[in-house]
Amino acid sequence: MKNLPLGIQNFRDIIAGDYVYEDKTKYVYDLINTAKYYFLSRPRRFGKSLLLDTVAEAFSGDRELFKGLWIHDSDYDWPKHPVIRLDMSNIANETPEILKESLLDELNAQSEREGIVISSKQTASVLKRLIESLQGKYSQRAVVLIDEYDKPILDHITDPEKAEANRKVLSTFYGILKSMDPYLRFTMITGVSKFSKTSVFSQLNNLTDISMERAYAGVCGIPVESLDELFGAHIQSLRDVKWLSAVECLKSEILRWYDGYSWDGETKLLNPFSLLSFFRRKEFSAFWYATGSPRFLLDLIKKQPEAYMGGRSFEITESMLDSVEIARITLEPLLFQAGYLTVKEIVPDADVITYRLDIPNFEVRLAFNTHVLSELADTNDVRAGQMRRNVMKALDDGDLQGMLEIMRAFFASIPYELRGKDEAHYHVIFYTFMSVLGFDMDMEVSVTKGRIDAVLERGDKVYVMEFKYRHCLPGTSDEEKKALSDKALGEAMAQIKGKGYADKYQSSGKVVYEAAFVFLGGGDIEMESRRT
Repeated sequence: MKNLPLGIQNFRDIIAGDYVYEDKTKYVYDLINTAKYYFLSRPRRFGKSLLLDTVAEAFSGDRELFKGLWIHDSDYDWPKHPVIRLDMSNIANETPEILKESLLDELNAQSEREGIVISSKQTASVLKRLIESLQGKYSQRAVVLIDEYDKPILDHITDPEKAEANRKVLSTFYGILKSMDPYLRFTMITGVSKFSKTSVFSQLNNLTDISMERAYAGVCGIPVESLDELFGAHIQSLRDVKWLSAVECLKSEILRWYDGYSWDGETKLLNPFSLLSFFRRKEFSAFWYATGSPRFLLDLIKKQPEAYMGGRSFEITESMLDSVEIARITLEPLLFQAGYLTVKEIVPDADVITYRLDIPNFEVRLAFNTHVLSELADTNDVRAGQMRRNVMKALDDGDLQGMLEIMRAFFASIPYELRGKDEAHYHVIFYTFMSVLGFDMDMEVSVTKGRIDAVLERGDKVYVMEFKYRHCLPGTSDEEKKALSDKALGEAMAQIKGKGYADKYQSSGKVVYEAAFVFLGGGDIEMESRRT
């Protein structure tokens, strides 16, 4: 049984240590022999760094290192080229000045290791001189590999002024690469986001973006079809683990938690970090999510709650991924690029490629929704287990009043300063509340005459829900609250009936409930329901 390369991003160490390795060398061969400048966007901890290290080793000329892998027996001629590696996650970026200094320190360190002395204090000039000097020293063109190119921007995405200042530094720095074309054999740049690619690389405009190319859909990640071959022995070894022995189909549960990523709607990939962590820890948990708090995403959700509501399933065009204005970046592209959404289907269209996105797996759904709910409600104690059982019993019994009491207690715990002042804010809280409890809801469901706020199907029952919000200041009397809620409930129930929201479910053979919820700004919830 091979070792698990958890946290190891060095190709040579993986091969020498007899670690599990998904052979990506066919992709490496194609990259080296197809074009010269590449860009790749993938979520964090998804194998970008290992891919770049594999490319670096291929350019080292050590063919025997690749024995047993696809590229070893190919017609690749194994030339040796000098390689410049930059990992921007290790470059300090608190200010543009610090970013420049840290870049300069790293370039000077690489120059010194090569015995090259460069006196310039300009980062772009040092990179230029280093490339030229390496070509002269080795009589071979250089290879430049840059990982996490966008981290100095993403670290400050909620501070547009600072993010823009760092973008300008990076644009000047990366821009020198185009003028180095005669000295470069190969260049590859990776990161999380595509949105800043166009503006950051405005001078380096000859990059081949393979992020959404079908041919490279599987360039990072573990393919579903490789699970048994690579990890079959590890899965078998878990059969005797007490807390996993009760799982009816362990492989299916692994897929439910960690599978589902795709960049073409067809190639299905597992999250490598989560999968390896599961086998190491021998328990299911949100490993990938726990490795980094998506602060910038949570801040954007607060600003754009309606976009998060659409995050369960919506369509996006590739042009939306290349938005160049940092100050106006929208939530949907970032959720996708950061790994919280994935391509479920490519929608055919003669004019533009459209991607239908959805949450990839249970790990992401549970962990991210828990974090969003905790952020919006200012609580780390969602008590999901007990609440899930109580809500489940209420729904199974058709007892919406019982469900309302559970929700009422939770919403009342939200501090006043965190209570939103629009309907979308409460949509987000309701959706995340139910998702954290494990309920799979359909939001914004289109029907002939409108759009249903939420539909929940459970067993032989269907719940059709409409939400309303009414602003309500602290100190509002109970009589005023009741008048507000009664009027809003009446409007919501009339809307459900008048627009025939429940009609599409009447022929399902299930019991259909219509329910109207009113959220009052003071933290109260009222509900009216009827069985059709």
